[in-house]
Amino acid sequence: MTVQTKTPAVDLVYIDTVLCQARDAAQQAAVVAYAQIGERDACGFAWVTVYKVRSNSKLGKLLAKHGFSKSYSGGLQLWNPSGHGTQSISVKEAGAYAYAEQLKALGIEAYAGSRMD
Repeated sequence: MTVQTKTPAVDLVYIDTVLCQARDAAQQAAVVAYAQIGERDACGFAWVTVYKVRSNSKLGKLLAKHGFSKSYSGGLQLWNPSGHGTQSISVKEAGAYAYAEQLKALGIEAYAGSRMD
């Protein structure tokens, strides 16, 4: 007798926990970078972009709950994932890279991006 099993569903509770951990990692990375750099760096912005996730999917809706929105260049974006109030681009980049690494560990295609102001 053969038992048919369904493909396991995406565990949204686990992903929600990882997104909270990603935010915490981004905040911590930004605090460490700010302690090293301060406001002496160039001004700029940083964000995380997630690709291959539809905004109307369960995962897309969960990402939207965590602040992601549609990007003009495709994918879903979260600007300043660390929430740090500095203008320093390096501090914001540190937070974005830390956030993206947490998502990559889940197998989600995520990239950090930045630009100077």
